[in-house]
This record gives sequence, structure tokens and C-alpha cells, in this order.
Amino acid sequence: MENDYNIEHFFMQTALSEARMAAEEGEIPIGAVVVCGGRIVGKGHNRVEALGDSTAHAEMLALTAAMNALGSKYLPEATIYVTVEPCVMCAGALAWSQIGGIVYGAADPKRGYSSVGGTILHPKTEVRGGFMEEECRTLMEEFFKKLRG
Repeated sequence: MENDYNIEHFFMQTALSEARMAAEEGEIPIGAVVVCGGRIVGKGHNRVEALGDSTAHAEMLALTAAMNALGSKYLPEATIYVTVEPCVMCAGALAWSQIGGIVYGAADPKRGYSSVGGTILHPKTEVRGGFMEEECRTLMEEFFKKLRG
């Protein structure tokens, strides 16, 4: 189990690196990586401002990259690691992808998908929140503190 934790820690650290890239670009610092078969097959960070696209969330970009890498629109064997609880839009995309698992860091009580009920996701998707929560939440808090300065 410890080995699994270390591997998951690595994947969430990679998502946090993506989130830090977003912050450096002036984007809300959320990062995501999609893992399948023990390897990262897609990653992304928020690019809403850079692309002028309100759908360019970390999860959406990571999903697209993973689907392209695997040549499939369905990802039942994959897990996404994301620094913040997915919003309703991203949860819908994750449901359509039939992703096998979602591991997120910080909850988002205002805009997270769970604020509207937990029935958005595919019924077979396993969800675990609060993984490396403190690091994920701190990154968001520091970004908004700086922004409001």
C-alpha cells in the first residue's frame, strides 16, 4: 500500500506542477494528469485566459490529451488526478469519458460538482477527495491572496 501511495503522490505532485504553471501564466492554478496503466497519458492546466476559452479547464485539456494518446473516447481504465474538485462542466466530461477514477486534492464547495449532487459522474467511477489536500488548497489560497493583493 505504501508503494501505491508513493505512486499516487507522484501523480498528484505532477498535477501540482501543472497547477503552478497555470499560476505563473496568470491562470487559476488547477492542474490535472490522466494515468492509465501506471503512466501519464494526458496532462493539462487551466488555459482559460491564454486561449480565451471558458472551457479550457485543466481536466478538459488532460482528458483530450489522454483520449488522443490512447485513441479512445472512453477511459474506464484511467484515473485523473486533479488539484481541485472538478466543476460541473468537467464532471460531465469525465462522466462521458467513463473515467475509472477521480482523485482530487482540495474540495470546491462553491463550484465543485458535489455542490449540485453526486449523480453527475458515471456510476462506475470511483472518487476520492482530499488527497494531498493541504498542498492543493494552499496553492489556490496563495494565488487568490496575491491576486487581491
